[in-house]
Amino acid sequence: MELYSGDINTLIDELAALPGIGNRSAQRMAFHILNLPHDRVKRLSDAIINAKENAKYCRECCTLTDGDICPVCSNQKRDHSQIMVVENPRDMAAYEKVGKYEGVYHVLHGTISPMNGIGPSDIRLKELIARLGENDVKEVIIATNASLEGETTAMYISKLIKPAGIKVTRIASGLPVGGDVENTDEVTLMRAFDGRTEL
Repeated sequence: MELYSGDINTLIDELAALPGIGNRSAQRMAFHILNLPHDRVKRLSDAIINAKENAKYCRECCTLTDGDICPVCSNQKRDHSQIMVVENPRDMAAYEKVGKYEGVYHVLHGTISPMNGIGPSDIRLKELIARLGENDVKEVIIATNASLEGETTAMYISKLIKPAGIKVTRIASGLPVGGDVENTDEVTLMRAFDGRTEL
């Protein structure tokens, strides 16, 4: 039995289809939207449509942007000799929030995953290699996730780039802040041990 009318149910269903949004959250969001003034709802719908129609890949780093080059790549104050390779634009945003990294990025839009039929040609690797040939890059920092796919991708990129004489580094991984040693897997513990620093 449908609790609300067709249009309201459709709105709830569409919101519930978004990642991380359950049915109850979708209902709350739907009723919030319905209680907004008409001009606010129009601004929201216009923002969604405009973002969808105008979003494209940055010509240099492949992140999503609405211009030819994203704000990070166009910033001349950034260190363009250092490229951090990330899996997706959300990872790039996470590093930008920290505010410590001053280089530029390269967004792969995925990882190598033979089990899922995703090979090197299915992610943005050829664009990375082209960048390395065009620019004076001194270091590539591989910041893929510490998953099987992330590790596979990191090893592949490393083997691809190292012969060119470019320094390849991998972000450290280990115990999270507030994590318990006893509940941590062996690989993470070994990485934490190997990546120890002097105090």
